Amino acid sequence: MNQQTIQTAPNTVQEWWKTGIIYQIYPRSFQDSDGDGIGDLRGIESRLDYLVDLGIDAIWISPIFPSPMTDFGYDISDYRGIDPMFGTLEDFDRLVAATHRRGLKLILDFVPSHTSEKHPWFVEARSSRTSARRDWYIWRDAKPDGSPPTNWISEFGPSAWTWDAGTGQYYLNIFLSEQPALNWRNPEVQAEMLDTMRFWYMRGVDGFRVDAITHVAPDPDKGDHPPNPAWRAEMNPSQRFLKVHSKHQPAGFDYVRMMRQVTEEFPDRVLIGETDGELKEVMAYYGADFDAFQLPFNFTLQDAPWELPEIVRRIEAYEAALPEGAWGNWVLGNHDCARIASRAGPAQAAVAATLLLTLRGTPTLYQGDELGMESAVIPPEAVQDPWEKQVPGLGLGRDPARTPMPWEPGPTHGFSNSQPWLPVFVPVEGDAAAQRADPASMLNHVRALIVLRRKTPALTLGSYETITAQDGVYVFARHLDGDSYHVCLNFTDTPRPCPVSGEVVLSSYVHEGDGAAHAGQIAPHGALILKAG
Repeated sequence: MNQQTIQTAPNTVQEWWKTGIIYQIYPRSFQDSDGDGIGDLRGIESRLDYLVDLGIDAIWISPIFPSPMTDFGYDISDYRGIDPMFGTLEDFDRLVAATHRRGLKLILDFVPSHTSEKHPWFVEARSSRTSARRDWYIWRDAKPDGSPPTNWISEFGPSAWTWDAGTGQYYLNIFLSEQPALNWRNPEVQAEMLDTMRFWYMRGVDGFRVDAITHVAPDPDKGDHPPNPAWRAEMNPSQRFLKVHSKHQPAGFDYVRMMRQVTEEFPDRVLIGETDGELKEVMAYYGADFDAFQLPFNFTLQDAPWELPEIVRRIEAYEAALPEGAWGNWVLGNHDCARIASRAGPAQAAVAATLLLTLRGTPTLYQGDELGMESAVIPPEAVQDPWEKQVPGLGLGRDPARTPMPWEPGPTHGFSNSQPWLPVFVPVEGDAAAQRADPASMLNHVRALIVLRRKTPALTLGSYETITAQDGVYVFARHLDGDSYHVCLNFTDTPRPCPVSGEVVLSSYVHEGDGAAHAGQIAPHGALILKAG
């Protein structure tokens, strides 16, 4: 690509991604427009006004590129196209334009650590040991006894090495065997993948969420992984060893900086990383000079038990770990984990949403969480997820969090006019249409939260302070320029005295005559936001 054609401009002083709310769309399950039971780009476009009404600022779309769909799009066979299941490049361009007309941003998934085995690069790489693209992937000889080069276990359970009989070597696959790992140590791979980012930026994409970035620089020459002393038989087999040679490798940070340099070639773009790990590992992805990710995803609450002391401990630990000048972010759910309404309990869904949307940092809201959707029970015959199929019985399947959006009454609840790819499940409070009409619904609580957040600088840019966390009540403050707001959350099923006073600006418990907000109490499972006097 001609470097001279690339637009260059500095970022604005107040970056949109600091005050905005990101909404993750899992495209297979958002809206079907063509009757095949699978969501698509035109379906997303048809629901943009719902997102405007919700009040979010940016949509992040999980992979939509050509793929055999062995891992539902995370096994890419062409980085610069659109899978026909989702539409065409013209549909994508139309979606970008429609999104921008509504004042929204559009973020794509970028999957740099591996391709599909069907990608032409890998087909060529495995054709011969002397192939021009052989070194685009990671190959190693077997041990003398024919076993894999190391004891590494893939994220999905079996060995991370797959034997290729045609060339007599193993190739590395951190995920499925159908997802061979790219060799980013090869400059040709670097150049191709970075130019792919430019391809999408020049089509108007506002940023990337970079998938599995912690695995981008595995170093098998360092040898076996040591045993994990905390591993138990009921855990994911991939956790049996400590991934000290395959995750968070020094070269990976160099590759992220390369991605950031490309991102800086375009105005007002954002680079987000899927950075799982210990807090010190996550913080390293900001870069020593803030030259890596603007937003290394913060998953600290995503696997937390919904218990007040532990929630507060993790929040305060994250706040303390943030480097000075870094901008934080919060995630409670996505397409890979149990839904927050199931982890916390459906009664606590409003408390969880209030927490997500009022903590200091950029929130990412997963589709359907604004409705209080729970993880669905998927009948065995309907299971789609390869992870569940590879390690059955451990409850690792991700289908329960990926069921289609319930929009309105009807056999498929407005998602499709044919059989959906997964069953549609409706949350306790009803589908989107029913909740939109109910002033006391979860959806309208989230909408009210977003309206308040948008008009209250202290709730977006203010500092954070823990006020109290005892007797099942968590109160924290957000301060900015003399304005202070108290967020009061009741983690119990009984009324609790509100330990602070002030003007009630939002209550999750709005049923007529409840009076709880005005009697110095927080309703059971309730949330209050007060403006300090």
